Amino acid sequence: MFVRAYLRASTQEQDADRAREDLRAFAVERGLAIAAFYAENESGASLKRPELFRLLSDCSPGDVLLVEQVDRLSRLNADDWETLKATISCKRVRVVALDLPTSWTMASADRDDISARMIEAVNGMMLDMLAAFARKDYEDRKRRQAQGIAKAKDRGVYRGRPEDTKRNDALTKMLQSGQSWSSIVDATGCSRSTLSRLSKRIAEVELRETTPRTGA
Repeated sequence: MFVRAYLRASTQEQDADRAREDLRAFAVERGLAIAAFYAENESGASLKRPELFRLLSDCSPGDVLLVEQVDRLSRLNADDWETLKATISCKRVRVVALDLPTSWTMASADRDDISARMIEAVNGMMLDMLAAFARKDYEDRKRRQAQGIAKAKDRGVYRGRPEDTKRNDALTKMLQSGQSWSSIVDATGCSRSTLSRLSKRIAEVELRETTPRTGA
């Protein structure tokens, strides 16, 4: 049995490695060693999480997927959560979360068959419940954010998210050097919409610089 720890944060500004020591301490208390850490900055509401699926691909039956909280694993909608669960079940991976005490015994190899099946059933129900709560919290925060933006726009004070000028300058240089969008996305994790916006900005600047100026 290998224990594989999954660390996730939603944005590049957050620290996906924040819970690393808590997970390591949990494992040590139970005489376990974490075989590998898989960390990424991706939304828990999306199934597009390369490190999570790399972890699952590396797993063998009976391995443990260790997370700090269930919402690190899922803020998915119901259909996507069922898809992820099916993948976990197919790999016969045990999910253990620090905020789900019923899951802690899943990290033990010393379980008789009947007890194991009972624990897995209870743990599955609790996982479903916490995943549903995590999704509701995500949707509530999105709704409150949209309401706040709408009110700010009505008052004429909405300015949007501050531009990450340092990152955008680096992306602009990559575009100007002729790198493909796909290679930039793979290297930086930026979105194609960001590259589209920056490409338009580059084109506008080039157009201004090449357009002849008329005298007064």
